[in-house]
Amino acid sequence: MRATRITVQSGLSLSLLVLGLNNASADLPADTIGQTTLAFPAEAHRAFIIDVEFESFVAGRVTVVDPDQKRVLGMVPTGFAAPSTLSHDRKTIYSADIFYSRGTRGTRTDVLTAWDSSTLSPAWELLIPTKRAESLTQRYALKPSGDDRFVYVYNFTPSTSVTVVDTQAKAVTTEIAIPGCVLNYPIGNRRFASLCGDGSLQVVTLNDQGQEASRSRTPFFDPNAEKLVERAVNVGDTYYFTTTTGTVRPVDFAGEAPKILPSWSLTTDEEKKAGWAPGGWQLMAVAPKLDRLYVLMHDAHEPMKWEDPSPLIWAFDLKTHKKLATLQAPVPVWSMQATGDDKPLLLGTDVEGGLQIFDLKTNTLTGSMPKVAKTATQVLSY
Repeated sequence: MRATRITVQSGLSLSLLVLGLNNASADLPADTIGQTTLAFPAEAHRAFIIDVEFESFVAGRVTVVDPDQKRVLGMVPTGFAAPSTLSHDRKTIYSADIFYSRGTRGTRTDVLTAWDSSTLSPAWELLIPTKRAESLTQRYALKPSGDDRFVYVYNFTPSTSVTVVDTQAKAVTTEIAIPGCVLNYPIGNRRFASLCGDGSLQVVTLNDQGQEASRSRTPFFDPNAEKLVERAVNVGDTYYFTTTTGTVRPVDFAGEAPKILPSWSLTTDEEKKAGWAPGGWQLMAVAPKLDRLYVLMHDAHEPMKWEDPSPLIWAFDLKTHKKLATLQAPVPVWSMQATGDDKPLLLGTDVEGGLQIFDLKTNTLTGSMPKVAKTATQVLSY
């Protein structure tokens, strides 16, 4: 077959290209995967976005961000809508992961993973009972004790219980049944509370070995008269709950028995008649240094839609219970968290996967970080 000029030129060009690539491969160094170590202690506003990713529950993540610089700092992979939490000493991120031997099926394995908060690498992991609640993440489904000695893992099978993990021994100490009750709200170093279906609060006290020492129940609200949202916020051992219609019900757990504090309303009579009520997933946040409560609010609120997102956030003084300001996000927000420093930010995850950032000294929106998550259910901060 006679070769045309084009064929010859094409073949020559290809030969020269391959020769060049061969020479280049000998000269270029092999690629390596690097790792960045984050500063410790962390900057005051460092935040951790829990992303369960509705479209792929198998693999979620915790995305670490600097909201001041509006930068993504790193990422921690988690398994099956894993609840996550931060240690008080800021050294560790905990996640309660679920894995299946065939990815989406097979033998189930539950682990508590302790991640180094600077390297974002696993420091250790521990097998825990295969009972961890499979649900959208909540603040009080995974929490450390006040001294970081224990971590409490909420279980739902649908029987409810709490797995207690000793972080020093790296061992499960016990599983505590909490029938008819949900979640684990830490109290001090050796107690946690649970909210019960009959309207009571159950408090479990542990000994130093992480075993149950005692428990008690205290009447709290009437479940036949109102719907209480279990996703509370706390300042120390005082927890603030709200009903779906906007009645705040605080509880002080500092004493031997829970002290039910006077309730108060988020709305005036006129606002309530106009349809104003709270709504969202993690619908409340608290800035302890400002002594303020922030609540996602809906106008024209409808029953059974109290978990819907909203662009409107009301700020309240926790001492006077007066409404101080209204903050507005450009995109509806579903979950919120306020930082704990004296120049706090309010961080809100929006329905488009972004993070809305407010300066709480001025109650102004300072910016946003778009597309930092796919399905953000929580924000964690120090």
